[in-house]
Amino acid sequence: MSGIGVFGGTFDPIHMGHLRSALELKQALALDEVRFVPCRQPPHRALPAVGPEARAEMVARAIAGVTGFVLDRRELHREGPSYTLDTLVALRRELPGKRLVLLLGADAFLGLPGWHGWRALLELAHIAVAHRPGWSLEDGAGLDELTHGRLVAEPGALNAAAAGCIVLIAVTQLEISATALRSTAGVGGDIHFLVSESVREYIETTGCYRSG
Repeated sequence: MSGIGVFGGTFDPIHMGHLRSALELKQALALDEVRFVPCRQPPHRALPAVGPEARAEMVARAIAGVTGFVLDRRELHREGPSYTLDTLVALRRELPGKRLVLLLGADAFLGLPGWHGWRALLELAHIAVAHRPGWSLEDGAGLDELTHGRLVAEPGALNAAAAGCIVLIAVTQLEISATALRSTAGVGGDIHFLVSESVREYIETTGCYRSG
């Protein structure tokens, strides 16, 4: 069964940590593509530092030429908070025969009980949790209801159905802070090797994070 990864976020800006994790998850899960879905209005945090179109442009530049990496702009045109549930409902409607896999970092996964409609997510997609080597679900709490009977040991187990399973995948963790990155860019600091060269050029040319 072919598979589509769904990788959402503010991408403010998209950086090498996002890109490396997405690549390793795509390979481990044998996904046909990973859809990068920049949100317009995050439900649980303040509005991003730059507007949605600028963030989408940076995503487009970062993934240009990477086989299987796709920009999905649907949340940019949706009014109100950008709920992942709404995105998965729309994708399931469009891709009824596809295996959908929601790609999450460990911190986001542990925070799932605070998400809008979180219990319904696994009716629409699998969930792959990217984590650092040595991390365990025991590091978090409150997810027994979600993980019970759904946790699988191997990524290949997700091939048996279009949705409903959770798999944990250790990936290379590049400890890049988007907040620190914005601060550095804001004062004209050097952000080489934190973001792709095309994104660095965009940030420096537009001055989108410049303070004052």
